[in-house]
Amino acid sequence: MKRPAVARQELEARLGHVFADPSLLDRALTHISAAKSSEGRLGSYQRLEFLGDRVLGLAISSMLIAEFPRADEGELSRRLAELVRAEACAEVADAMNVGPHIRLGQGEASSGGRKKIAILSDVCEAVIGAVHLDGGYEPAAALVERFWRPRMLAPRRPLRDPKTELQEWAQGRGLATPSYREIERSGPDHNPQFRVAVLVEGLAEAEGEGPSKRIAEQAAARALLVKEGKLPGNVE
Repeated sequence: MKRPAVARQELEARLGHVFADPSLLDRALTHISAAKSSEGRLGSYQRLEFLGDRVLGLAISSMLIAEFPRADEGELSRRLAELVRAEACAEVADAMNVGPHIRLGQGEASSGGRKKIAILSDVCEAVIGAVHLDGGYEPAAALVERFWRPRMLAPRRPLRDPKTELQEWAQGRGLATPSYREIERSGPDHNPQFRVAVLVEGLAEAEGEGPSKRIAEQAAARALLVKEGKLPGNVE
């Protein structure tokens, strides 16, 4: 087993920040189930998580403003929401490799706490808060830049659902709102399959299938966007 000092140094290397006050990092990694009874919630990462959440939002907002100078508020908000959601923060926590370092009570540890999205997300934000308190905003923003920039430039999933994107694209070209029509319904009532076509003025129809009309409409909208070169053909 690695000595605590060695383990902390390895984590600091991944974070790109050496703590002047190592107790801040220790606190950022302490779940309430492992906090000292005399300190209660104050002995856990919760206060640092609160701070880190705000620092993360500010740092990513600044990155988005700089990277997408033509994006309006709506697009910026969608991009921000995608980057700060719990699942995204948990993915970053995995990239930081904080899991093995999280301090958990026995019950939480035995139930797989180190792999829970909620805990990983919270710890990720707490670490950002700890860096901010230890070194100020600049190193905290640098940490965010290091782990979030690749995700900002290559979103893990579409920022908008295909129907919304198709509608906005059509409106941007001065076209009428896309219309959808059911072509076919097949299968038993408990497991139906729908085929739907979408029509945008001046363009050939595109079709999509799915177990509900909504999903089939989304698939049809996606198919039309792919035809028009607005989405890559392998978008899920």
